[in-house]
Amino acid sequence: MAIHVWDHRLEYENEREDILDAVDTVFRSDQLILGDSVRGFEAEFAAYHGVAHCVGVDNGTNAVKLGLQALGVGPGDEVITVSNTAAPTVLAIDGAGATPVFVDVHPDTYLMDTGKVAAAITERTKALVPVHLYGQMVDLAPLQELAAAHGLKILEDCAQSHGARQNGRLAGTTGEAGAFSFYPTKVLGAYGDAGGVITSDDEAEANLRRLRYYGMEDRYYVVRTPGHNARLDEVHAEILRRKLRRLDDYIAARRAIAGRYAEALADTDLILPKIAPGNDHVYYLYVVRHPARDEILKALREFDFNFRVSYPWPVHTMTGFAHLGYSTGDLPETEVAAHEIFSLPMYPALPEDLQDKVITTLRKILDRG
Repeated sequence: MAIHVWDHRLEYENEREDILDAVDTVFRSDQLILGDSVRGFEAEFAAYHGVAHCVGVDNGTNAVKLGLQALGVGPGDEVITVSNTAAPTVLAIDGAGATPVFVDVHPDTYLMDTGKVAAAITERTKALVPVHLYGQMVDLAPLQELAAAHGLKILEDCAQSHGARQNGRLAGTTGEAGAFSFYPTKVLGAYGDAGGVITSDDEAEANLRRLRYYGMEDRYYVVRTPGHNARLDEVHAEILRRKLRRLDDYIAARRAIAGRYAEALADTDLILPKIAPGNDHVYYLYVVRHPARDEILKALREFDFNFRVSYPWPVHTMTGFAHLGYSTGDLPETEVAAHEIFSLPMYPALPEDLQDKVITTLRKILDRG
């Protein structure tokens, strides 16, 4: 049996009755677009975070893009973020018409090195997009100080941090807005593409609702542009409503698996995840590091283990972003990490026998050097 970093099938078997009931609920309703399920999920997700609003959109990329546009970011502006992220973060900034500006990451957590942000700010800087990567949060206090001093907006990219906390505060609730992906692999995932933005800014919320619906407030009448067709689907919204009730259980299961990995691999030469001060990690991914990463992954494939690297190519080194003017060597911590990190299987339904197989096989490979 092949072992993957993520597999939805066991979760589906465990929750099949509820998932199918969610689908049936929508199909038997009288509204298939922006109906009770979307409104219900938006209200419940906002309440979970203690914020005023959630606006559901069609995917996490548009959550970042529309979130930035709703905060007034557009052509001519610069947005500071990181290169160690999924490309959609940067594509969303570009899609909003702004220019991405990269800072390096901290070598221990692979999160934005907030000490490097001040030097990247220019008169064109309009927003900061900290990426709460792998399940824990960027240190937001320094960014808040910089934002206040320079009149900047903070949009938190929370695609990998549902339920993560920093000093007791949930991801997505510190900046002006928080953008979420509900892609199936996520800590809170739908069964297809889905996303959302949370905010307590009434103007941003109104902008978001227009942006996701062609720029309309009433059907057929566009009140402002840009406008998009970027609505959260009713079926995914209803599934997310059901799964939101289990979110804390999902997180507890992820932490339990992370605890088993940490205990069983502590005496190896793998570099295990480090939790930044004040953070409560939710382990969207369990990212380890080793200078012989590629040899380890090759050996694992011989046992039918298909592990992932998040991410093997820093965004600033991709040909699609050559126009930004970065070169290899500009972000050394990001670049070194990309050659050494990889992820172990991590999802709540991962059985203990498969966890044991991962641990035993990995230890065998590491012991033989």
